[in-house]
Amino acid sequence: MRYYIIYNGQQVGPMTREQLLSYGLNPNSQVWAEGMPQWVPAYTVPELMEIMPPAAGPAQCPPVYGQPQGYYSDASGKRVAAGVLAILLGGLGVQYFYINKIGGGFLTILLSLVTCGLWSVLTLVQGILMLTMTDQEFDRKFIHTKNVLPLF
Repeated sequence: MRYYIIYNGQQVGPMTREQLLSYGLNPNSQVWAEGMPQWVPAYTVPELMEIMPPAAGPAQCPPVYGQPQGYYSDASGKRVAAGVLAILLGGLGVQYFYINKIGGGFLTILLSLVTCGLWSVLTLVQGILMLTMTDQEFDRKFIHTKNVLPLF
């Protein structure tokens, strides 16, 4: 994939993801590639986060949607717990209540009742996916999303 980056206020590219590093790529760099609807911060693109050196601590983490600068997310513990809850009690929406998506929890209960429990199959798959995704993916897809009922 060929990327573009905003460098010193100018659009530069196309280039490979490795070439972006020479333009000071950091989690807050604005990037774009063909197929993306708009420019986005690099920390929202998993392929770019893989090549960046890890942050030294909470003060260097990128800002998270709806949180103040310097906010550090400990998604690892939440990811594992939510994944296990989705596998064991997914039909009751417990994983959504745990990650503070109350509306999603109630919708899951309603969908489980309407589908006579078949909705639990989706929550089982969701739990497995939660356990296999990275912390950054989990953070983006489940914690810091505007969706009331994030599934996958």
